[in-house]
This record gives sequence, structure tokens and C-alpha cells, in this order.
Amino acid sequence: MSLAAIERKIIALEGEMLAAVTREDFEKAARLRDEIAALKGGAVVRQPPPGEMGLGTQVPVVEPPKGWKRPRKPDLMTNVKPRKR
Repeated sequence: MSLAAIERKIIALEGEMLAAVTREDFEKAARLRDEIAALKGGAVVRQPPPGEMGLGTQVPVVEPPKGWKRPRKPDLMTNVKPRKR
């Protein structure tokens, strides 16, 4: 597609998106927004695949540095950390 054709398509899609918003069809407006962003080369809103949904699933797991040991738990009866032996 030529640059002029892409520009014409973007203008047409923006008009459709505005019409969808005035009709309060926000789902269609969001799809059109994503299509416009893809044509402009911008970042497209990523939809997670069906098993990756939920809070924090896109966050990578942080691993502790090598040689790190978990600290000992305090004594719950006295709220004092045990002495090193």
C-alpha cells in the first residue's frame, strides 16, 4: 500500500471511530483505534492469550542473587530474632 493510500485509510478509519463513539459503540471504536495504531506503526495494545490472563502474569519472576540465603524467621513467641549459632 502506498503512503497516500495508508493516509486515506487512516482518515476513513478515524471517521468511523468518531461515528462509533457517537453511537457509544466503544468496542468497535477500540478495534478501530488499534487498527489505526497498527497502520501508523505505533504500539498496538496487546491482548494476552487465553491462559495468560490475570494480575501480574506479565511480570517476570525476579530471582535472588547467587549465594543469597533466606533469613531465619523470628521466634513468634518472643518477637526476637534467634541468635546466630
